[in-house]
Amino acid sequence: MTSHTVIDELKKNQIIELLEQGKRVDGRALDEPREVTIQINAIPKANGSARVRLGDTEVVCGVKIQPDRPFPDTGDKGLFICTAELLPLSHPTVETGPPGPEVIELARVVDRGIRESHMIDVSQLVIEKDKSVIGVFADNVVVDYDGNLFDACSYAATAALLSSKSPKWNWVDDAPALVEGEDVPVPITTIPVSVTMAKIGKHIIVDPNGDEWESMDARITITSDSDGNICALQKGGEDGFTVDEIVQCGEISVRVGAKIREKLKAAQQAGQ
Repeated sequence: MTSHTVIDELKKNQIIELLEQGKRVDGRALDEPREVTIQINAIPKANGSARVRLGDTEVVCGVKIQPDRPFPDTGDKGLFICTAELLPLSHPTVETGPPGPEVIELARVVDRGIRESHMIDVSQLVIEKDKSVIGVFADNVVVDYDGNLFDACSYAATAALLSSKSPKWNWVDDAPALVEGEDVPVPITTIPVSVTMAKIGKHIIVDPNGDEWESMDARITITSDSDGNICALQKGGEDGFTVDEIVQCGEISVRVGAKIREKLKAAQQAGQ
């Protein structure tokens, strides 16, 4: 998804011409994300799941919860790990095989936004300190690609976690033992929302679609929590951002993120 042709250059020129007029190829305002639809419990057998469409980009996320060994330096905390995968059917340029740098970065950015916001209170996911903890694994699968996977995967993972319920385990005979009974919700403290912005020429736009993504000079993904605090940031692309542009992007991310957060809450309530 990074090869460029003469047609790509013509598309970029058209996009820049429209941006000079304050317009975008799909009619949105510069700070307007695409329509977001969120379906909770999309995978009935998972511990939590969600299907998210961001424009024509579609992601399914499933959550698996199970006992695991803690990291050596954090024996008093559970685990959270996020992964990402693009199916070959999602885009003509996607091929089978191990994940490339772009997919690895995608998983890490989504993981960091959730982790650094402290969305999950991992201190409550301990079965026996230094011996056994509960691991929460969120796996994103991209089934249709049309730009901005960072936000689509982030929303899918966040929605899936909001719907997740964990079995209970006790420490018995030096091993975790499943406790019969109802599962309990994953301990959630906040709802992180990422907002990705692209810089094309001198213009900054929210949630670039596929054509805009291929035309951008730089990008930045900023994640904020429920209190409007910025907790994670990732910059990419060959160009840079000025200090004023970074401040502008931060303000946009908090404002737009608040609206997306309400949609996540509504989806969570509808799925209960």
